[in-house]
Amino acid sequence: MKVKTIASIVGARPQFIKAAPVSSALASSFNEVLIHTGQHYDYGMSDIFFEEMKMRPPDFNLGAGGGSHGEQTGRMLIEMEKALASVKPDCVLVYGDTNSTLAGALAAAKAQIPLAHVEAGLRSHNRAMPEEINRVLTDHISTFLFCPTDAAIENLAKEGITKGVHRVGDVMYDALLHNLATARKRSKILKTLGVEKYGYSLATVHRAANTDDPAHMTSILKAFDLLASPVIFPVHPRTRKAIRETGLTVGKNVRMIDPIGPLDILVLQENAGCILTDSGGMQKEAYLLGVRCITLREETEWVETVEAGWNRLCGVDEEAIITAFGSWFPSGDRPLFYGDGTASEQIHRVLKELV
Repeated sequence: MKVKTIASIVGARPQFIKAAPVSSALASSFNEVLIHTGQHYDYGMSDIFFEEMKMRPPDFNLGAGGGSHGEQTGRMLIEMEKALASVKPDCVLVYGDTNSTLAGALAAAKAQIPLAHVEAGLRSHNRAMPEEINRVLTDHISTFLFCPTDAAIENLAKEGITKGVHRVGDVMYDALLHNLATARKRSKILKTLGVEKYGYSLATVHRAANTDDPAHMTSILKAFDLLASPVIFPVHPRTRKAIRETGLTVGKNVRMIDPIGPLDILVLQENAGCILTDSGGMQKEAYLLGVRCITLREETEWVETVEAGWNRLCGVDEEAIITAFGSWFPSGDRPLFYGDGTASEQIHRVLKELV
């Protein structure tokens, strides 16, 4: 009997983390071809993730990073169609909500290849976000929809999507459980930076709605500088470019560092007194690690973290950020919204049965 082939498409650093446990689970039943779109392409945003997650190098690197959203997605789609025509997979697997996700989904749909979407059903209900458009379109052309939460299933049902929907839990939880022990042993980042547990805050900013708006970045950086603890700020290339080109001032309380690998960032998250971010994945990881999170957006896909009291939506309002940092400290339980850490194996079982 011929072994079925799955083409897994990744392009951004969160997708590398999500793909690692899923690829491991798929290996016992499928031939997996890994296609890297090149959306994140420098060492700190790409190669180091493959090394530290012990993932094999991609079978294809499409080199389609850079440019506007439309430009980037178009280049990816052109190259993706060529790759899929060469591989002839039995299923295409995409992750999350990036341009790589949408390009992979469109290429699969046009080639009439079954499409599986990991992290299906998430909604911010903000159509101004490119990521929201990507995830909605991908869900509506997917064959298999792997949902991390009950809320995700409800979102799909409201849009009339009930077929092929599976509640598997969150693959990021799988990855966190797998990587945390390794990170604690191998990472020296606290010593390198000269910081101690709870003695700093961790910040990340990468969404275009913030980085491309000088007023937003000005407010965020002012708030960071006025917090009552030093802020460690690994800077996304887009963010660094925006700060440089607009001549924004970064205060002495803010320590900008280059992007770091997944093990180092995990240790920084676990030991932070507070996390400030516009990243969806980092909100969720903060919750799983029991670290309070201030989200630099007006909405979130991970509504459970807010409802449970561990995440505050402050947008880019300087006063709101400072006030939340100084006066809000969550307490109480953290319900297991995101499954039991076996999402990858559940995805494998569904695909093994149905592909």
